[in-house]
Amino acid sequence: MTKPWRAAPKAALSSPLTLIVAAVTSLLACFLGTAAVLQASAAGGAAVAYQTGITCPDSYGPVFGKGNIPVSAIPAFTAAVRRHAPAHGFGAPVVGQFTHVLPGTQFNGDPHYKIRLAYRDQAGLDQLTLQQGTRAPGLWLGNVVADAEHIGLGARPSLHGVVLPPVTGIYRDLLDPPPRWWCSQQSGAVIDRLVNDPIDSVVFATDQKTFDDAVKAIGLPTMQYFHISFYEPAPATLSAAEDLLQRSRDLVDDVRADLTAQGLGDLVAADVPTFERSVQIARQARDNVFVSILPLALISVLVGCAGLGTVALQWYQRRHAQLRLLSARGSGPGALGGLAVAELGLPILAGGAAGAAAARLLLGVYGPPGAPDPAAELRAVVVAAGTLAVSLTLLALIVAVRAHREFELGRVRRRAGRVRVLAYFPWELATAGMAWLGWTRLARYGSASRLGNPLPQVDPLALTYPVFVVLTVGLLTARLAWLALHASHRARWWSRPALQLAIRRLAGARAPVTGVLVIGTLAIGTLATGIGIADGQEEALETKSAIFVGSNARLDTDSPIGMGQVAMPASLAGSSTVVGELTGTGSVVLVVDPATFTRGAAVDRVPADDLDGLLRTISQPDPRGTPVIRIGHTAKQSARLPEGLPDAVVAADLPVFPMIGTSPGYVVSRSVLTPAQLDGIPKWSVLTTAPLAEATAALRAAGVFIPNRISRESALDGLPFFVVSWTFSFVALLGAVLGVVAILALLVAVEVRRRQNALAGALVLRMGMRPRTLLASHLLELGALSGLAIVVGVVCGVSVAGLSVPRFDPATFLAPRSELPDPLPFVLTVVVVGVAVVALAGWIAVRSVRTARTAELIRA
Repeated sequence: MTKPWRAAPKAALSSPLTLIVAAVTSLLACFLGTAAVLQASAAGGAAVAYQTGITCPDSYGPVFGKGNIPVSAIPAFTAAVRRHAPAHGFGAPVVGQFTHVLPGTQFNGDPHYKIRLAYRDQAGLDQLTLQQGTRAPGLWLGNVVADAEHIGLGARPSLHGVVLPPVTGIYRDLLDPPPRWWCSQQSGAVIDRLVNDPIDSVVFATDQKTFDDAVKAIGLPTMQYFHISFYEPAPATLSAAEDLLQRSRDLVDDVRADLTAQGLGDLVAADVPTFERSVQIARQARDNVFVSILPLALISVLVGCAGLGTVALQWYQRRHAQLRLLSARGSGPGALGGLAVAELGLPILAGGAAGAAAARLLLGVYGPPGAPDPAAELRAVVVAAGTLAVSLTLLALIVAVRAHREFELGRVRRRAGRVRVLAYFPWELATAGMAWLGWTRLARYGSASRLGNPLPQVDPLALTYPVFVVLTVGLLTARLAWLALHASHRARWWSRPALQLAIRRLAGARAPVTGVLVIGTLAIGTLATGIGIADGQEEALETKSAIFVGSNARLDTDSPIGMGQVAMPASLAGSSTVVGELTGTGSVVLVVDPATFTRGAAVDRVPADDLDGLLRTISQPDPRGTPVIRIGHTAKQSARLPEGLPDAVVAADLPVFPMIGTSPGYVVSRSVLTPAQLDGIPKWSVLTTAPLAEATAALRAAGVFIPNRISRESALDGLPFFVVSWTFSFVALLGAVLGVVAILALLVAVEVRRRQNALAGALVLRMGMRPRTLLASHLLELGALSGLAIVVGVVCGVSVAGLSVPRFDPATFLAPRSELPDPLPFVLTVVVVGVAVVALAGWIAVRSVRTARTAELIRA
């Protein structure tokens, strides 16, 4: 009596299609469940990576700082930090000290120099570029003063009669922006010569003793900047960042307690580590993504379990005779359910394990660019194991209940009525109601997102709106297709036998056809929505930052370069332009150089077919006034320009323009302005496609004054855009998985009807139909099904994405609004895949006719 259970794994091989369906269904369910956990955790890791990228590298751990600290308290403060740091896993601290500006310092007999003495532990000298000299005890002087004033090695500065240590090295000044290692020390170590910083040089001591002796000799009572930090490796995961944060808190508490016991508790100014806010933001990003994708993940896993329930019913019907015999011989419902598990358990377990492994291995492909926490990986394994446990339990339970009702109670449950009720129930009304509820939340999402600081507030219902719209359209399409196939017996197309046979085959398999149609439409629509919204947010970040800055970088300058008195540096000449800006009449007036504007500004974001032509047009003088391109025109916009310029004569209208955005404004060519009018422009800026650091260095070398500068990387906080993108990348993943399910369902449906297709195909061939016509018939059948799913899915998905992208914009206050990216590449990809699948399925169907044996046809 135990033989059927022992032989169950081998007996399962008699129906390989059932094994494949069970394994694939389990794989997809476990893949989606595992992917949801990993996606959220990776979002937290990506947010941590983003925050560490915009945070000073010595600010990840504890930071101790004190302005105007008494020099006498520094040894005790430093000793306390060094004493407690090892207990919390930190290495040696890096101490930075910077004195007040010391005016009246004398070099070579000239007492008019202003310097600041400085020292930084460990790699401080390694992070400076030594141009002359050695590391011998003494002072390192900045190269700008040394070269300009001919101060050489060995010079001994003095201050009010106190002789300081000799100059043993000449280093390259730290200029703004400084190397990243000096980020936290910018206020003390960097000389901003672009804004005429009054300090001549920051003079670094080569060692602690030299610095202490110099400070003591001068008699300084306080230190202007005092900073203790640790250069810890950047945390790669959110859990690592949280651990680092907790250790930092503990160290700060211990140091405070130690100094309080010494009567110096007021020296510890900070209550929390600097990186705490970054950890909070990363935690919020993870939670936002998790809450957003949780409903979809639960629905996906439940659908997968329901699919395994369908597999259980199919297995019960196929093994019905054997189960009746085993029941008659005394086997109970539980044992019969165990037989199902024994037969299908291995492929289900193998598929689930493969799905969980694939979710982890492919995380870098579908997920955010961050590392998941080890605890999240463990939770993902638990979710996969739980999904498998539920699937196997459901498999055994369904078989056991059916066997109990039929074999023990003698009741055969009639499902025809239930199926008919389920088929006619208006499910699309329920999903439409959910879509409407999501739309009401989505309509307020843009205004609610501004309340997030810095991330938008999450509304899961708003995020499910696109999916429910696509599902509603898919169900409605399936219902119409069901009704059309129900009435298809009235079709008389025998003059076109390929089309008539295709219609009859579709009508004969209405349930599988509508099922594949729903899944295919939902897959393509969901994929289009997810990709459209995810890519739309990332493209919005690029567009908004480019329009706001005007190019890759914008450097505000003074009039000499704007008037042409200082030539553009050669390294920037081919990638930069100079722009003037006027205000005062309610409209921003941008004065551009038509010869260089298109190569230096972000003109690829301007919706103009021929911007060069427009610039040439406004470069021609007009006796009626100043020829302009009008931007963001409104009814209240006046044609009056700032004083000194004639009224505007509009040559063209554009909705958006670099630096102006969509605000009301005018673009004027500098070629139509007189030198006196150009001289009256108060603000000039250099727009360049070169990196900010390169542009700054080039303009600095040319002696250009730069009071302000900005780059696209620093103009906007990109994390809110990325969080929306990471959320909808899971929606795109769900669409991709459903697409795989739709393709497999189509191929399985063809394979299931293999005998039927073989018999029908053999008959029509014997009746004179050509093989080419038979192939065309199958291609028409499968092409109509796939084509309808593609057309409806693409139209619905792209439309919903286009409607949703602007409303998910986390920076609605900044023009232009988010827009749907070009959907043509996605549409072409879907069409190519659809054609390939239809061709493969048609080839399988025709091949079954050609390879069928006579005995198989007789059995059919």
